[in-house]
Amino acid sequence: MNTVNVNPAEVAKFERLANRWWDADGESRPLHDLNPVRFGYIAERVALNGARVLDVGCGGGLLSEALARAGANVIGIDLAAAVLDVARLHLLESGLEVDYREVSVESLVGEMAGQFDVITCLEMLEHVPDPSSVIRACADLLKPGGRLFLSTLNRTPQSFATAIVGAEHVLRLLPRGTHHYAQFIKPSEMAGALRHAGLALEDLRGIGYNPLTRKAWLSDSVAVNYLACAIKPA
Repeated sequence: MNTVNVNPAEVAKFERLANRWWDADGESRPLHDLNPVRFGYIAERVALNGARVLDVGCGGGLLSEALARAGANVIGIDLAAAVLDVARLHLLESGLEVDYREVSVESLVGEMAGQFDVITCLEMLEHVPDPSSVIRACADLLKPGGRLFLSTLNRTPQSFATAIVGAEHVLRLLPRGTHHYAQFIKPSEMAGALRHAGLALEDLRGIGYNPLTRKAWLSDSVAVNYLACAIKPA
């Protein structure tokens, strides 16, 4: 297993949350609140029924299960073994089928290059040492004409105030240390990494979120959290 592009401290951080991943009122609450908006963004842009989909950094399976429920054939990958155990266990409750694997996206390229219609990588790039390596691997794994969906945090004063000060210290929606500001990614940096990987950026949208009302929505502002859709030219 290729674990070069991984921070063990980041993996351990999410493994500590594993048993509470599906608790919509626990530490994963923001993920539960944001998941429908993110899924809707994807579903509007690709036909999921029958599509072969890879969910990179799948965690406990919130998005993987939503994709599977829409009729996609889903492989979910992560390097946090305890979180994958929770994801597999939840399938017994949901009755859905997802192929969960403990493997890095880079090491999957040799086995499955060019095999996926859709790849999702949400809230994961800001937790790895080399985000561009993940994007290159995703590009290699996509079929020509396939689409890559990414979400991450912009590196702005607003994102620092919202995602770190607000979410971790004031409202305590997330454990302290969940995010590191230096690892946030500007949209221009994202666009450059996509371009170098041979992908074309199709769309960029912000995500708004009110933690008090638990409402999330697509926004024209990418100052805090944003979604990107890129296509691999045919």
